Amino acid sequence: MENKVVFITGGAKGMGEATAILAGERGAKVVVVDVDLKTAQEVADRIKAKGGEAIAVKCDVSKAEDVKTAIDTTVATYGRLDTAFNNAGIQLRDTDTADITEEDFDRVLNINLKGVWLCMKYELLQMRKQGSGAIVNNSSIGGLIGGHGRSAYIAAKHGVLGLTKSTAMEYAPKGIRINAVCPGTIETPMVENMIKVGDLPVEATKEWAPIKRFGKASEVAEVVLWLFSPASSYVIGQPISVDGGISIS
Repeated sequence: MENKVVFITGGAKGMGEATAILAGERGAKVVVVDVDLKTAQEVADRIKAKGGEAIAVKCDVSKAEDVKTAIDTTVATYGRLDTAFNNAGIQLRDTDTADITEEDFDRVLNINLKGVWLCMKYELLQMRKQGSGAIVNNSSIGGLIGGHGRSAYIAAKHGVLGLTKSTAMEYAPKGIRINAVCPGTIETPMVENMIKVGDLPVEATKEWAPIKRFGKASEVAEVVLWLFSPASSYVIGQPISVDGGISIS
């Protein structure tokens, strides 16, 4: 990752934060992108305190102008864009499909699916000019299987995999690799909130995974950086499960 420019959405917390910190430790120039600029700046400052390079950029990934500005800022600051982790996403309370409001459905799809597409659009415009790049989209175990009470979220995450596979086919001949990670239950603020409101039974969820525990954000970050690296140079359009074995159980 030495001197590679890394663009990370949802970089202020959870898997995005862990990836930003790890990339910074390995010599990358990190762009921490989040709607919460204050916390994103704190992550960037932690990277710089350890001798790394980083900037924080405020961005609502569901808004094209925000995304374009974030990419433009990245290129203006560092001169190029080598890798991107499209990680920003939300999860609402478990709700029966018939009871989901149109507003909530649109919000989930706008951030979790449209947001990934918008980020890819502007990332690919830059990477296409360069003739190189690597993108990792954050789907979910919910991109591979169904789940009770989460139909909007799961529809979006399935859509992320469709985007990943289609664009990977388009851009592999152009020197750009695109893949996805599909995390299971990872220790993040989002999961902590699901536990708090009663939407995630801790012991039953741990028992569901053959490894019998939740994952760590750092474990996802390691896979993302591997997908960025030349070590995965022949991996194209793949949904890589980081789920403790849930998807095979």
